[in-house]
Amino acid sequence: MTVNQSESGPHKTGRTFPRIFMKLCHFVPVLLLSTGLLPLLAQQPELPQTPAGKHAAAYFVALKTGSNEAFLEFFSNHIAKGELQKISVEQRAQRHKQMYERTGALKLRQVLESRESFLAILVVTKTGEQLRFEFECEAKEPFGLLGIGVDRAEGESSGTDRKRDNTELVSAVKEYLAQLTKNDEFSGVVLLAQNGKMLFQSAYGYADMEKKIPNQVDTKLNIGSINKSFTALAIRQLATKGKLSSSDLIKKFLPDYPNKEASEKVTIQHLLSMTSGIGDIFGERYESTPKEKLRTLRDFLPLFADQSLEFEPGASRRYSNGGYVVLGLIIEKVSGVDYYTYVRENIFKPAGMTDTDSYEKDAPVANRASGYTVEGLERKSNNASLPARGSSAGGGYSTAQDLLQYTVALDKGIIASPNDDARGGLGIAGGTQGVNACLEWSSKSGYVIVVLSNFDPPIAETIARQIRSWLPGR
Repeated sequence: MTVNQSESGPHKTGRTFPRIFMKLCHFVPVLLLSTGLLPLLAQQPELPQTPAGKHAAAYFVALKTGSNEAFLEFFSNHIAKGELQKISVEQRAQRHKQMYERTGALKLRQVLESRESFLAILVVTKTGEQLRFEFECEAKEPFGLLGIGVDRAEGESSGTDRKRDNTELVSAVKEYLAQLTKNDEFSGVVLLAQNGKMLFQSAYGYADMEKKIPNQVDTKLNIGSINKSFTALAIRQLATKGKLSSSDLIKKFLPDYPNKEASEKVTIQHLLSMTSGIGDIFGERYESTPKEKLRTLRDFLPLFADQSLEFEPGASRRYSNGGYVVLGLIIEKVSGVDYYTYVRENIFKPAGMTDTDSYEKDAPVANRASGYTVEGLERKSNNASLPARGSSAGGGYSTAQDLLQYTVALDKGIIASPNDDARGGLGIAGGTQGVNACLEWSSKSGYVIVVLSNFDPPIAETIARQIRSWLPGR
């Protein structure tokens, strides 16, 4: 069974790949337990009566039937309004049903973490595998559900999945990807390397389905929120040069920021850690804004900047694309050049990332893939949902080889300082309609996994998760 689903913001774990899931939007499949789900054993803990716990309980009423209709009803009634504008009820229902078909019935083992708007639990599948499930909802009424995430529980490495060596690993990866492609579940590029040596790289599906142009190993694909890693690195570079400090407030660099409270309370560290309380760029305003007008970072500010903080800075955590747009504006102010120029000159060029940039969607770019999202029973172009240009929060383009080069440049200290945390490894993912990308690198094992797809989430993360479970010698 392959499990690695998420709808919410950053997740960090301490396994082989330190992971920071950074998503431009979000996606689906998941499960949880509640006292109303299955006849659980008497000694099993109960879900808390918090907003997050109540969403979980309702979800498992739907899960009890495993029917598409039950999932449709659940997501229609529980998902926050803004989240439904990112991924439809129909898409969520379909993916959760598929998830249930893979995992089967679950039993609650332990409540790991519980707050009003967040719940993490440990569950056991029918095969005995332990999984961590997370539910996150809005911090204020109506407490709409923001997302559900699931991953293997800490320490549950499923050692029987490991391959004996890289030869056996590559063989398994080839067979796995061939089957996914045959089933029309994957389109994109997959790369696997160790200690800088390429073990496997191959392309699948079409970069342009209408013209039947196949993806190539050097095809440029949208990488979603993987751009946030570049933004965070740029901030660290400027801090190393003494240009800014993590404790600096927004107002120091952006005195005209539309929200005075945020300007006077939110620090750079809050923005980096997504504890600022600043909202998202997606929602009703994004939907009603002509996407062709979103070409500079300042073009994104009206989507969120004047809105009240969702919580006191530092008091909670919520995934925030808006916060990373603000970081990009700070980079522009401090460096004296636009964000796109800064990362191109200070990250991409030194790292040898010659095919990485935030290309405008209406500009002619050779060998760039189009994205395709499922609507009903058909795959359709995602072009209308994309901004005219990506931002410091996500939406740029790269190749699998360039992202490998990124890890090499970090490891060798070419673009990072000696004490940069990113030199110890990365785990980053991004996804929205017709976009899913995953980059995982462990400096300890030397393995790098890159999965880029022009299909909907969670396919790239699902593939990366499966490959990670097969890595030898973990």
